[in-house]
Formats: sequence, structure tokens, C-alpha cells
Amino acid sequence: MLVVDDDYDIASLIKIGLQKIGLSASSFTDPSLALEEFGKKPSDHELVISDVRMPSMNGYEFVKQIKKIKPKVNVILMTAFEIEDREFHRILPSIKIDGFLQKPFSISKLNGILKEVR
Repeated sequence: MLVVDDDYDIASLIKIGLQKIGLSASSFTDPSLALEEFGKKPSDHELVISDVRMPSMNGYEFVKQIKKIKPKVNVILMTAFEIEDREFHRILPSIKIDGFLQKPFSISKLNGILKEVR
């Protein structure tokens, strides 16, 4: 799994939470570096969890690039702002997102979405 959030603490906490439930995860604060890593071994990543708002590359653009490499990868977007599935599909109609997480969220909430997605 690949976790991307420009806030180091959030990226690290999600990675640790995933590891505690037995899942392997890599975390990044720079979407460009995450994209580079994903491109090297897309088969290592069945799921990508990304923040929407990041300074260098927003989550929408990041997901578009990820999906070019591996179209069927599962994606969960997280944001501190409320976003509806309908709104996202209006913005990026050709990109399939498997779940949304509203920040702040608990690891149990993340686990629930993971069960739905996987």
C-alpha cells in the first residue's frame, strides 16, 4: 500500500496503523516521490491512500497519474474538507475512486473502508 499526505505525522500514523493490522505500507509526504516509487513497482501496491490537498501536486492529479500506470489500483482519498462522491465525479469523471475518508478519522474508520475496498 502507498500512503501520501504532505503532513508527515498523518502519513506516518496511517502507515503504522496499517502495519498494526498486518498490512505492508510505504508513506510519502511528496506526491512526486510517491509517484516515482509507484512507477518502479506498481504490483507492490494494491491500494493508494492520498490526501486531496497537497502543495506540490494535489491528490486529484496524483491519482490521475497513478491510474495511468495501473488503472485498476484501488484508491482512497482523504481530506479535511467535505467532499461528496458526486462532486468528485463531476471534477474527474473518468477516475474511479473506491473510498473517501474525512479527516480527522480513526484507524477503525480506515479499517472499515479498507474492508469495503479490498
